[in-house]
Amino acid sequence: MSIWKTITRKEDPAVYASKDGHLVRSLKVRDFLALGVGTIVSTSIFTLPGEVAAMHTGPAVAISFLLAAVVAGLVAFAYAEMAAALPFAGSAYSWINVIFGEFFGWVAGWALLAEYFICLAFVGSGLSANLRGLLAPMGISLPKSLSNAFGTDGGIVDLISVVVIALVALLISQGASRAARVENLLVVLKVFVVLLFIVVGLTALHAANYVPFVPKYRPTANGPFGGWQGIYAGVSMVCLSYIGFDSIAANSAEAVDPQKTMPRGILGSLAIAVVLFVAVSLVLVGMLPYSKYANSAEPVGLALRAAGHSGVAAVVQTVVVVGMFTALIGMSMAGSRLIYSFGRDGMLPKWLGTLDKHNRPNRALWTLTIVGILIGAFFPFAFLSQLISAGTLIAFMFVSLGIYALRPREGKDIAKPAFKMPLYPVMPALGFLAALLVFLGLDSQAKIYAGVWFILGLVIYFAYGVRHSSLNKK
Repeated sequence: MSIWKTITRKEDPAVYASKDGHLVRSLKVRDFLALGVGTIVSTSIFTLPGEVAAMHTGPAVAISFLLAAVVAGLVAFAYAEMAAALPFAGSAYSWINVIFGEFFGWVAGWALLAEYFICLAFVGSGLSANLRGLLAPMGISLPKSLSNAFGTDGGIVDLISVVVIALVALLISQGASRAARVENLLVVLKVFVVLLFIVVGLTALHAANYVPFVPKYRPTANGPFGGWQGIYAGVSMVCLSYIGFDSIAANSAEAVDPQKTMPRGILGSLAIAVVLFVAVSLVLVGMLPYSKYANSAEPVGLALRAAGHSGVAAVVQTVVVVGMFTALIGMSMAGSRLIYSFGRDGMLPKWLGTLDKHNRPNRALWTLTIVGILIGAFFPFAFLSQLISAGTLIAFMFVSLGIYALRPREGKDIAKPAFKMPLYPVMPALGFLAALLVFLGLDSQAKIYAGVWFILGLVIYFAYGVRHSSLNKK
C-alpha cells in the first residue's frame, strides 16, 4: 500500500458509533452549557482584559474580545454541525479521521492534546497560587519546597496543584453525570460573581478613562500598542479565552440526543461567554486608567479596591479559586475522552481505549491526570503556554475545512444532522481564514513550539500509530 493510501485511510462512522455506544449517554443541554461556560469563562475573565488593555489596546480591549468572538463563532458553527452529524468521543480527531483520513485526524487530535495536558497543569498551578494567597493572611502557609514546581524558587513539588488535579480526576472517575452536577453548581456561582463585579463596577465608572477609545498606534517592547495593529495583537491574545467549546464536543458520545444537545451547548455557551467578557472589559477600563493594569495579576481586584470595594474584591478572589475547578473538570473530561479515542483506534496503546465495568474511560482519565501533574511539576509555563493557542487553532482550521468533505456524505454513510452550518459554502472558508489569521498573529516562539510538538507527533504516528492502528488490521 502506498504511503498516501495509508495516511488517508478513513474510519467507517458506523464503527465509531458501535465502539462509543458503550459510553453512558447522560449529559443534557444544561450540562454542556455549564461545561462550556465553566471552561471558557475561566480565570482569564478576571485577568486577561486588564493585561491586554495595558499591553496592546487601551480602552478598545472590548473590540478585541468581539473580533475574537467572531473568529470563535465561525468555527463554533462548524463544530456544532460536526458534533451533530458525528457524535463521537474525541471531537476533531474522530471527525477528521472519518472525513480526511487517519493521519490528518491524528494531527488535529495531537494538536488538541497539547492544549489539554498544558491547561490542566496551568490551571492547577494557578489555583494553587490563588489559594495560597487566600490562606496567607490567616497565617496558613506551605514551605517553598511544597509550593512551587521542581527547581523553581526552592520548589520540589506544588502540592496543592497535585492534590486538586487528582481530586478532580477522582470526581470524574465516578461518572460524567456526577461531575456535571458539581460543574453546574460551580458555574452558577462563578457567573453570579462576574455579574456582581459588573453591577458594582458600573457605580464606579469614569468617562475620561474611555478617551481616546482607540489610542494612537505606537510600537513598544511588547509589540504594537494602539490603533488597529494593537487591536489585532489583542485578538491573538484573547482568542485563547474562547477555545473551551472543544471541551463540549469531546464529550458528544455521552450526550442525550446529540442532534439537538450539541449545537445548543456549543453555540449557547459561546454566546454567554462573549456577553460576559465584553461587559467585564468595558467596566474594567472604565473604573481605572488602563495603564494601571500593567503587570497586575488581578486587575479586577485592583479596580474594586481602588473603588473602595475591598469586601467584593475578597469575594471575587475566593470564587476565582472555586471557578478554576470548573475549568479543571472541563479539561479533564475532554482530554480523557481524546486519549480514550486514540487508544480505541490503536494510535496509542489499546489499554487506553478500554472502559471499566461501569463503561467509563478511566484509564485514559488517569493517564491524562498523571501526565498533567508531571508537566506542571517539571516544565516552565512560559515554554508551555505558547503551545495551547497554536495547537487549538490548527484543529479549528481542520474542522472548518472538514465541512466541505462532510456535506456530500450527509444522508449517505453519515446521518443527516438536525443542525447545519449556515451560509454554506462561504462560512466554512471564513472560519478557516479567521483561524489562520489569528494563528499568523501569534509570536514566532508559539509557532516554533507548535512545530516541535508536531514533529514529536509525526514520530509517534510513523513509529507506532500507523502499524498498530485498527485500520491497519483491516
